[in-house]
Amino acid sequence: MDVNAQVRDPREHINEEPRNDLGDLMNGFFGMTAFMTVVFFGMVIIKFITE
Repeated sequence: MDVNAQVRDPREHINEEPRNDLGDLMNGFFGMTAFMTVVFFGMVIIKFITE
């Protein structure tokens, strides 16, 4: 049985640069928090305008 399989170790991180994982996590968290805060206050303003 001749199988031509190329096996790679998934720990190689071929398409990923795991240098600043904590910074990426913090940017994502605070970015999403800021976006949701803007959406919340936008909805509050729209609610007061329509009343």
